Amino acid sequence: MSEQILPFYLVCDESYSMAGNPLQEINDQLPQIVTEIASNPTVADKARLCIISFSDTAEVLLPLADLNDVHQVPQLAPKGATSYGAAFTLLRDTIERDIRDLKAAGHVPFRPTVFFLTDGQPTDSDWATAHQRLTAKDFGPRPTILAFGFGDVRPETLRAVATFRAFIANGELDPRNALREFAKQLLNSVVSSAVASSAAFSANPNAGAQMVFPDQVKGYTVLEADRV
Repeated sequence: MSEQILPFYLVCDESYSMAGNPLQEINDQLPQIVTEIASNPTVADKARLCIISFSDTAEVLLPLADLNDVHQVPQLAPKGATSYGAAFTLLRDTIERDIRDLKAAGHVPFRPTVFFLTDGQPTDSDWATAHQRLTAKDFGPRPTILAFGFGDVRPETLRAVATFRAFIANGELDPRNALREFAKQLLNSVVSSAVASSAAFSANPNAGAQMVFPDQVKGYTVLEADRV
């Protein structure tokens, strides 16, 4: 059956600096996110989620999926450095394949949304090249990117990563609670976007997706995306 699909991608840093509470909190939150999405028929019908981790290399931990079909949520583990380039290269390839597969299955995919999370500066000097390929205007399914950062990552780096909006932890919350808030915003965006889009599609099958993104996030300072 043909469906309008909203693809979401969580791209998460799992370098050594994320060891301990940061990755533990993400691992604690992921099953709750999957359960919440899968338990809401309207949301599960429209939203698909993919999880990509990165360190020295990048890996698809959870291929883009209907979360009703996910029975075990992958866990992140600390390792290696912080290669943004590896993340963006794999993300582009994955999005391109996912959109092609969705269309081949008769679905109508909308522009992907990426939630990017890191606690540090990139350790690869040429990461911007991979980012440019991902966000280039001639790449049809180029995603909307929201970037979240804490720890040692610089505001200007998050601005450069984001295509819509970036958020940097401001110390109001400890790292574990800041990550809990990140997970909450990811879930809220998926649920709210799916519900709003479903209503729009019901009224008009040719309507555009109604994406809902956070304006403010507790414990974070908003950084508008880099202007060019």
